[in-house]
Amino acid sequence: MQQQLKYAGEDRELANAEFAKTVADQRATQDLLKSALDVLKPYFDFLQTQSRSARKQAALVQSSTRTRGVVKMIQKLIDEAKQMEEDAIYAEQKAQVGYEDFVKDTNGSIEEKSKEMVNKSELKAKAEDDKVKSEESRDNILLELEMLSNEAADLHKACDFVLKNFDIRQTARDEEVEALKQAKAILSGAKFMQVLKNGFLG
Repeated sequence: MQQQLKYAGEDRELANAEFAKTVADQRATQDLLKSALDVLKPYFDFLQTQSRSARKQAALVQSSTRTRGVVKMIQKLIDEAKQMEEDAIYAEQKAQVGYEDFVKDTNGSIEEKSKEMVNKSELKAKAEDDKVKSEESRDNILLELEMLSNEAADLHKACDFVLKNFDIRQTARDEEVEALKQAKAILSGAKFMQVLKNGFLG
């Protein structure tokens, strides 16, 4: 859009220069023709006022008619040059208004696009920040899952060991309990014998 604005400005300058040249040419044409008209008018007025013989009068009338035609033609050319000048001025004014509207609209669009770019840059920065945070959170979760997985594996090993050795350990416990019972019975019997011994001896 900025490039288009630059090109439009360059085109406007060229068109304005062409307009200035056209107006200058038409005004110069009008001035020249008016000068010619000013030169011819006294002669035409002179012919109108002359009263001579019929033959000379006829020649003067013919000359006057030709002069009148020339004057009309010059006046027509002056009018056409004037109209071309007015048309050029109108076209220039219209082109200038169109250019100013284009500049205004383009600058508005540039400003709007600039704001969009700023907003999108902010959204992008926020999205990237959210992405970094999400990746950090994901990494933390994966680490925690790995730790839990290792802990679960250790617990599984421990459980497997307990299950695998449960019968052996249970049998060993039962044997220990039985040995304790026997030891207790022996000890109880030894106490009884001691009591008896003390009783008989006493």
